[in-house]
Amino acid sequence: MTQRRSYQIGTGFFILLGFAALAYLATQTTSVANFRQGDSYTLKARFTNIGQLKLRAPVKLAGVRIGSVESIELDPTKLDALIKLSVDKRYNDVPDDSAAAIFTSGLLGDQYVGVQPGGSPDMFKDGGEFVLTQSSMQLEDLIGKFLVNGSPQKPADKASAPDEAAAKVAAPTPPAPDIKH
Repeated sequence: MTQRRSYQIGTGFFILLGFAALAYLATQTTSVANFRQGDSYTLKARFTNIGQLKLRAPVKLAGVRIGSVESIELDPTKLDALIKLSVDKRYNDVPDDSAAAIFTSGLLGDQYVGVQPGGSPDMFKDGGEFVLTQSSMQLEDLIGKFLVNGSPQKPADKASAPDEAAAKVAAPTPPAPDIKH
């Protein structure tokens, strides 16, 4: 009876340890990881397409998380997305001519805002706005461009391609001038 009781305790402990490991992995692989709520300042960025960017998505500079996405709104006058970024005060030396772009972690991972530093001696102040932004690249658009522009020519097109190339190369020659003796 005691041996059976010890198996039950061991099994329960193993299951509890498994749940703890899952909870740890879940926090490390989502935006909850490295989420610091301390002194911060706000920056704004406008994008024509934010893709699947979400609240609390990371803001990274040189691969280091410096903040998170605070809010996402649609600007009714310009009809673009207005993103407010909360940047940790420790990183208050971001040049004001820096660019913001939306990137994807891995092939199909979560999206984040990447900051590419500029060279200005002036730094962003609280409420500053990125002038240079690059919207999210949609996987569907990239696949569509590849299928339309990157597809090989049909066999019938290959036969006519040299003739077209020769016609483009062989430009018409101007008529010879009339020379009277």
